[in-house]
Amino acid sequence: MSERPSPGRPDGPLRSAVVLGGSLAGMLAARTLAGFVDKVTVVERDALPDGPGPRRNLPQARHAHMLWSGGVRALEDLVPGATERLLAAGAHRQAVTTDMVILSSQGWCRRWPVSHRNLLCSRDLLDATVRADVLDDDRVEPAERTEVLGLVGTGAAVTGVRVRHDDGTERVLDAGLVVDATGRSSRAPQWLAALGLPEPRRRVVDSGLAYATRVYRAPEGARRGYPVVSVQPDTRQKGPGRSAFLLPIEDGKWIVTLSGTRGGEPSPHNDDFVRFAREELRHPAVAELLTHAEPLGDVAFTRSTANRRHFYERMPRWPENFTVVGDALAVYNPVYGHGMAIAAQSAVVLREVIRRQGWGAPGLARRVQKALARPVGTAWDLATGQDVFYEGATESGPTLRDRAVAAYVNRVLLTATGNGRIARRLTDVTSLERGPEVLLSPGVVLAAALGPLKPPLEGVPLTAEERKAAGL
Repeated sequence: MSERPSPGRPDGPLRSAVVLGGSLAGMLAARTLAGFVDKVTVVERDALPDGPGPRRNLPQARHAHMLWSGGVRALEDLVPGATERLLAAGAHRQAVTTDMVILSSQGWCRRWPVSHRNLLCSRDLLDATVRADVLDDDRVEPAERTEVLGLVGTGAAVTGVRVRHDDGTERVLDAGLVVDATGRSSRAPQWLAALGLPEPRRRVVDSGLAYATRVYRAPEGARRGYPVVSVQPDTRQKGPGRSAFLLPIEDGKWIVTLSGTRGGEPSPHNDDFVRFAREELRHPAVAELLTHAEPLGDVAFTRSTANRRHFYERMPRWPENFTVVGDALAVYNPVYGHGMAIAAQSAVVLREVIRRQGWGAPGLARRVQKALARPVGTAWDLATGQDVFYEGATESGPTLRDRAVAAYVNRVLLTATGNGRIARRLTDVTSLERGPEVLLSPGVVLAAALGPLKPPLEGVPLTAEERKAAGL
């Protein structure tokens, strides 16, 4: 449970915070802040659904999502019992790499003994589970159908936000801390400029990736306990990178996402979905699994997949009482699935910095912003380290450092296909349990130099029972 603040003086001011955005990052930030203040207002421009349901301003929820184990740990720390509630609602607990069938850029990965456990479910179910828990706290109050107009204060300190409700009325919400969790559409750079602050440095790595997703009813025998199946591009080859992910989710469904970078995009049309999976990917494994699966609804399609990061932590001046989290701070190519985990880890960082410095301490917001750079930077490097090689992703192309890092990572990937110890170190990083520095330990460097200990797999590592369950 989160900490409750000690009762304030009867004549003292109300300690309050405002969170802008009611998605996962915003709700987890609200959960954290409720441990330090009397009231947290969550400003959300949508109407929040009562249960799992679509939201107009969260189109990415229609695509495949995975909560990596590093994010599961952070979520459970913030919202105790959330994992069990999700599993009771039909989410899947996935063993890494035992329950993963992956064609990496270096070949088929072996299904090694369990190293970590991820959570698989629809984004709507995850959001609804967290939202219900957070809003059950009487210190957290949603302000739905409400638009943020800008920050109130000066370049030295933010004192609140100006908002407009759906009836057209405007008001100022005073706050001891304002957290921007408005996602990809964040206007924080403009808000800061209006306070007289300089524009933050920003980097964009855009591979031109497009996503097409369709939900299927899994064959009857494959509705529980089926592995994730992923066909990834070979980034060493020239041309577009095409991939596919099949993730089991609640209610006996599979959510399948196809993606392709600039020049190799999937189609948004229903009748081309399986063809792309069969003919355009390095292996038709996903298309074969869909042979006996029933499509449920139409294809969802999006192109909003560029990696984009604002380096707020490097700004020469930063106002008191304002911080930026989640997709408002950095967005990553969703093919890597790290956004939700980083949102959860960032809320833990927010909590730990406030605990250490104290609520209202001078420079608190700047310390939070600097501390957030560590988890954000890890996910950023994992995403852009591959995407930077696609044509047109950046103006100048990959740097010498990018090429050196990619060459080493590819060697580690190759080694992991035939060395369980190295596979474990690799999943430590991709699961966001540990930082990428573990891949530079002497033992990993030596193993990478020696290469895999086992020969490459010749085919898809599905078991006979899994093949039969899918009707293959």
